[in-house]
Amino acid sequence: MTNEEKAYIAGIIDGEGSIMLTKFHSNEFHAPCVSIASTTLELLQWIKNKINTGVIKRKKNYDTEKHRDCFSYILKYNDAISFLEMIEPYLVIESKKRRASMIINEYKSLTPRNGRYSEELLEKKQEFYDRFISIK
Repeated sequence: MTNEEKAYIAGIIDGEGSIMLTKFHSNEFHAPCVSIASTTLELLQWIKNKINTGVIKRKKNYDTEKHRDCFSYILKYNDAISFLEMIEPYLVIESKKRRASMIINEYKSLTPRNGRYSEELLEKKQEFYDRFISIK
């Protein structure tokens, strides 16, 4: 992917995207997630083809006479981290840049591969999560 394409996608994240920590399963900790919502399916398909991973989901449209169909492109876990590493230098919105940087620089060191947390690591992970969600 070219630097121009990375910058373009970062601009879309700045405007229409979300950088989050989300629980995908009730028995898991919050994990990295990046999503982009758009009524332009072609845009999301182009991004998915450039990134070579992720899923596009159709969002529920409760009033088709007033609203166009909307779609979400979603990246989770390591795919989200790798994606953020690519686009973080091009992000402009400070809150999104800070969230991306936190995930890139801290998330993996606070997440043991075997899923076994010491009391100290649990405290650090909670502190990380609290700092993350306090970014507005």
